[in-house]
Amino acid sequence: MSKWYKKIAEGIPSSSIFKKSIPEGVWDKCPECKTKIKEDKIVFQLFVCSCGHHFRIGSEEYFSILFDEGKYEELFREIVPKDILHFEGPQPYKERLVSEQAESGLTDAARVGKGRMNGVELILVAMDFSFIGGSMGSAVGERIARAIDYCIQHKIPLVIVSRSVGARMMESFYSLMQMAKTATKLALLGQAAIPFISVLTDPTIGGVTASIGMKGDINIAEPKANIGYAGPKVIKESTGKDLPKGFQRSEFLMEKGFVDMIIERKNLKSTISSLLQLIIEKEPID
Repeated sequence: MSKWYKKIAEGIPSSSIFKKSIPEGVWDKCPECKTKIKEDKIVFQLFVCSCGHHFRIGSEEYFSILFDEGKYEELFREIVPKDILHFEGPQPYKERLVSEQAESGLTDAARVGKGRMNGVELILVAMDFSFIGGSMGSAVGERIARAIDYCIQHKIPLVIVSRSVGARMMESFYSLMQMAKTATKLALLGQAAIPFISVLTDPTIGGVTASIGMKGDINIAEPKANIGYAGPKVIKESTGKDLPKGFQRSEFLMEKGFVDMIIERKNLKSTISSLLQLIIEKEPID
């Protein structure tokens, strides 16, 4: 992300999710309305174009938007990915991890923050697409699992903001095991009557959708977010059928009952905190 971002939004530190050369005074061009967007305007609008298009943002931006005054304590940062299988490819996984960490400034694709949202104490997990597509490896799964354990131990709500391509192929079955682990931990969270709100953003695909994305007590999506398990081509080849237009968008999923509500980014904080306050007041966490 460009240096101008830090100057404009000191409360929203850079996460390098936007990695391209931007002309002076212009941040980007909206893919929907084709309007060129000014730097200061897009930050003020929380990276949402005036036409309603929601640009992808990183974990740091969600922390800054959702936590009161952007203040939080980061947990479980010491849990980092390892190249257990010595995976080889166009770039060996061990080298890929080093380059991704250096380029993104992150240690992995999910971060855990503890703070308050309109006064409500909670744990917020934010997945970051800038680190290997937000894919879930063993360290991501372990961070989420420990975040859930922390919520159960301290009896505070959990919010997960998902943005991911799914399982991390370089970790093979270790990655797939995280689906079962996180799903099991969420079941324990439910048994403990601790609220969990899932926020689905563009894109949330694959095992993350199945294991955590659709398991919230309330599932919220940002507008026009791409949400699904397999891609459209794979589904069509498997079923041999033409699929409805936009069948993996949040609006279609809400119509079919998979998503409870679609909330614009500017209203996420007030909506989530209000829901949590209602749940906590109705059923106090003992």
